[in-house]
Amino acid sequence: QVQLVESGGGLVQAGGSLRLSCAASGRTFSNYAMGWFRQAPGKERQFVGGISGIGGNTFYAPSVKGRFTISRDNAKKMVFLQMGSLKPEDTAVYYCASRWGAATWQVSEYDYWGQGTQVTVSS
Repeated sequence: QVQLVESGGGLVQAGGSLRLSCAASGRTFSNYAMGWFRQAPGKERQFVGGISGIGGNTFYAPSVKGRFTISRDNAKKMVFLQMGSLKPEDTAVYYCASRWGAATWQVSEYDYWGQGTQVTVSS
């Protein structure tokens, strides 16, 4: 069983930066791929980026590539989402998720989810 807790959300002006954190519990954290997703009101949950367990390979949705960076600290069982050049359309609840094996962009492939943290970008 894996439990995930996100933190770091808040209100930021357009063009600003924010760093989200996701703390994980459970053993063998390094064997789990991690993903960041977001969901705006009235919209489906969408993939933001993912990172592999060992090796830390990352990939991103086109809408955030070059602005967002995912990293992880396996010793501390933490995953981070550094967000820069934020836009009002980045406003959403952000979730971290984990799955055993390779990272993927598909929401349905992730087994464990955090409760989410709100990010609001004002214009």
